[in-house]
Amino acid sequence: MGSGQVTDWQGKHVTVAGLGVSGVPAAKALHGLGAKVTVVNDGDDARAREQAAELEALGVTVRLGDGTAPDSGSAAGLPEGTELIVTAPGWRPDHPLFAAADAAGVPVWGDVELAWRLRKPGAADWLAVTGTNGKTTTVQMLASILEAAGLRTAAVGNIGVSLLDAVLGDEEYDVLAVELSSYQLHWAPSLRAHSAAVLNLAPDHLDWHGSMEAYAKDKGRIYEGNRVACVYNTADKATEDLVREADVEEGCRAVGFTLGTPGPSQLGVVEGLLVDRAFVENRQKNAQELAEVADVKPAAPHNIANALAAAALARAYGVPASAVREGLRNFTPDAHRIAHVADVDGVAYVDDSKATNTHAAQASLAAYDSVVWIAGGLAKGATFDELVAGAAQRLRGAVLIGRDRALIREALARHAPEVPVVDLERTDTGAMLQAVQEARRLARPGDTVLLAPACASMDMFANYNKRGDAFAQAVRELGA
Repeated sequence: MGSGQVTDWQGKHVTVAGLGVSGVPAAKALHGLGAKVTVVNDGDDARAREQAAELEALGVTVRLGDGTAPDSGSAAGLPEGTELIVTAPGWRPDHPLFAAADAAGVPVWGDVELAWRLRKPGAADWLAVTGTNGKTTTVQMLASILEAAGLRTAAVGNIGVSLLDAVLGDEEYDVLAVELSSYQLHWAPSLRAHSAAVLNLAPDHLDWHGSMEAYAKDKGRIYEGNRVACVYNTADKATEDLVREADVEEGCRAVGFTLGTPGPSQLGVVEGLLVDRAFVENRQKNAQELAEVADVKPAAPHNIANALAAAALARAYGVPASAVREGLRNFTPDAHRIAHVADVDGVAYVDDSKATNTHAAQASLAAYDSVVWIAGGLAKGATFDELVAGAAQRLRGAVLIGRDRALIREALARHAPEVPVVDLERTDTGAMLQAVQEARRLARPGDTVLLAPACASMDMFANYNKRGDAFAQAVRELGA
């Protein structure tokens, strides 16, 4: 499989594993290039049937409810004649289809690998971001900064916009701000970004990767072949270790970001200013002011770190300091990311429903001095001792909801026994109103009632957005 020109694809037998956000564009793109495309999909629900009908109308073969396990009737579980598999990010590496592909010598690419291979001559550079938390915000900040510099750009990748659409579409870009998940990086061996950042590393998706080591290794792939800068978090040694292990182009630099005073080749914070000591002349002595901390919205510590990472990638691309300031000022965070909902009776109510794991909740809790914490949901195998021990001094009280709330309750009993805890057994969606009412009872003027669940939402809500919406609605009812 060569450069991806039409001559390479004509008549090639390609199996696309999975429908959804990445599978459908991949199938359409490959079909348009002349490949013979078969889509296999484990699920067979109404949405899948709708997508299948759309593809079949184009002449793509679709097999629903068929993960092509070895008993599917095709040789070794592979659709007959398969020369390449392009997989959706969610398919686990231990799926029988990939074992069959490995045995048959058939390569497996992800949607990111396909997009990388299909770039046109002179295509836009990629500035890439990964990490356990903060990816989407950082990529959106980066795109805002690049736009402020007058560059044609878009935030793409793991944030709902297909990279394939950006690569194959008619719109021409100078540079792309690319969010990449560990899943996507696992299946993207050829990716070579202009510059890349790993924001942080904490245990997540270990059921998919199999171990923390495998998870970190996949995250570290983002640095492979970087040309200008590998951006890492000085507060998270694991990210610096990944830079040390990466095989980069000659002259590529390691650039750290810190919430403290930056050293040479770092970006950091000095007296309320974001400053650059990496992309300046004589960085041993000089620093360039980029923006004020107040330009970052919200100015929580982990969000300032996101802004510094975005600024580092933009500066690596040659963006002037004035565009960093303008881009950060123009940026508006997505809903449910430390969103201030309202003040009621001197108490602030903040929605961080996006804090679906302990690492994100830890960052959220660290942003406030006195917190009534609403937490709980699906723990996804997480433990809460480290989180609770670190936040104990900040907790005014806790209200626990969701299926795995007992795990948090037990951690609170061990590490914060003086903190009053309300344990809500009800798991209907109306439980959020009761949770907010209980939090109001525990709060004092000057406190923050913080929804930072440290858990996934699907035991009670369709997704974290719906959970955050329920919280905001409950708060509005308090103030009515």
